[in-house]
Amino acid sequence: MNAPEKSIVILIADDDADDRMLAREALEEARLANTLYFVEDGEELMDYLLRRGRYMDPASSPRPGLILLDLNMPRKDGREALSEIKADPELRRIPVVILTTSKAEEDIFRTYDVGANSFITKPVTFEGLVEIIRALGHYWFSVVEIPTARRA
Repeated sequence: MNAPEKSIVILIADDDADDRMLAREALEEARLANTLYFVEDGEELMDYLLRRGRYMDPASSPRPGLILLDLNMPRKDGREALSEIKADPELRRIPVVILTTSKAEEDIFRTYDVGANSFITKPVTFEGLVEIIRALGHYWFSVVEIPTARRA
């Protein structure tokens, strides 16, 4: 098994500033030392992943080892972004966990059909979010092997 200290970059795509702040605090509370980056919608997510615009420099926008993706965002929603990620041979191996307020069965089926690795409904309490982050950290960073980016 992997060492729990393995530092994997986490990229969170969420348009809600409060949810982004809570995610950062939950990561700290769960005592995960992962580097955290945020984007605010699906367009920005794809710019980050494809190194476009302000995300051209890999030093300031490293390839994530895990994406936490909200579905309901402006410009390009998480459903569209997930489809693009999983259709791209260079991006499809990045694990994508849907973390959303949606409980719609259609969203659950559709995101798994496209290639989501997990679907989690956002908890209503901060303590619930901390538990989810702790469980995600244990699973994705201690239990499973995540593919690393190929070096060109």
